[in-house]
Amino acid sequence: MNSNVPMTTRNPLVVAIAPSNQAAGAQSTGWISVADYFNFMALVNVGALGASGTVDAKIEQAQDSSGTGAKDVAGKAITQIVASNKTAAIDINQNDIDVTNGFTHIRLTITVGTAACDTAATVIGAYARYEKPDNNQADEVV
Repeated sequence: MNSNVPMTTRNPLVVAIAPSNQAAGAQSTGWISVADYFNFMALVNVGALGASGTVDAKIEQAQDSSGTGAKDVAGKAITQIVASNKTAAIDINQNDIDVTNGFTHIRLTITVGTAACDTAATVIGAYARYEKPDNNQADEVV
């Protein structure tokens, strides 16, 4: 490994859910092709929870970028968050994806229950399959 290559180049932010006071309901990232990276990591950040609020997060997979055949990735959901100021991470490996049945895309879905909660999330690509990835979605890289 070349230690001179910045971490933001080797493991770019692929997609994000911007920080917000998310109302009860689900919010998802766009569909991400798994062709460019061997692994992904989703980071879910929860700030203040509304009264009796809960936050769930999971990884879903689909057969294309339109979400065809969407289904959950087995074992890739966090334990429900029921307290303020928590962070959770979900590791996704190529072996977790149902490639045998043509699944090629993933997305992160955060679901808030009962009352609005402060949420944010990022999905980071790791171990790029090819040369320098050019899809870093960070607003700024310094």
